[in-house]
Amino acid sequence: MTNTEKPAIGFIGLGLMGSAMVQRLQSLSYPMTVIAHRKREAIDAAVGRGAAEAKTPGELAQASDIVMLCVDTSASVEANMNGPDGIIENVRPGTLVIDFGTSLPQSTLQLEAALKEKGAGMMDAPLGRTPAHAIDGLLNIMSAGSEEDFARAKPVFDDLGENVFHVGAISAGHTLKLINNFFAMTTVCAMSEAFAMADLAGLKRETLYSVMASGPLHSGMMDFIKANAVDGIKDKLAFSITNGRKDVGYYSNMADDLGAPSFMSPGTKQAMSLARSAGWGDNLVAEMVDFMADTFAKK
Repeated sequence: MTNTEKPAIGFIGLGLMGSAMVQRLQSLSYPMTVIAHRKREAIDAAVGRGAAEAKTPGELAQASDIVMLCVDTSASVEANMNGPDGIIENVRPGTLVIDFGTSLPQSTLQLEAALKEKGAGMMDAPLGRTPAHAIDGLLNIMSAGSEEDFARAKPVFDDLGENVFHVGAISAGHTLKLINNFFAMTTVCAMSEAFAMADLAGLKRETLYSVMASGPLHSGMMDFIKANAVDGIKDKLAFSITNGRKDVGYYSNMADDLGAPSFMSPGTKQAMSLARSAGWGDNLVAEMVDFMADTFAKK
């Protein structure tokens, strides 16, 4: 690869966010390899735009200068990284692996160490904003890793994101994202309960919101919950209760690894666990207010 050529990208995880990122990168003429998946629509679309298709993570790694993962859990990252057909076993020296998902920091540290033994690098770079922002190259990117790897990845990050941060050494991005998502999901649950409690007390939701939003409590997350609770718009924040519960669970695990008691996350985790157990897991987090209102109605 010369200095004027774009690096060959291997992308694993063409869900809503990943497929939007792939579309963005292909629109900018990045060479692209994707991996076979049982859900074919996004894969077929990428191949139709010129991407190659690999059968295994290892095959994808062999074809790539930069391997990107945007998958749901640390277990999914580890499944793609480990094993005889995985990225670590087959990666070429000098390759850079970037995990864009929300993963456990301790897992990230272990994977980075294994890649380093192969002469490859790793960054964690969790994301903010939505797939619509990804298509337009307007993501928020919280990247972490060495200064050298960040300098190498920065041109690609700039093509994907409007706000690109280098937040520290490897795993700092995942640490920051877990703290961010813990706070976000705690706000989701607190605001949802506030609306549901207002119902019980005979207070109009519109009145509650108008008063609360006029002071320092006002936030974007409050507005996401209000969009459903008051306006009936559920998808301004396209993030499921199951994913929210996963991230709060990861935050709790991180606190345990750090030897610190988390005072606030148990309540958020319990609320989202109860919603998931009641069959609300695939619903969006703004619908926590509906779950709580239904639960209060059955008291």
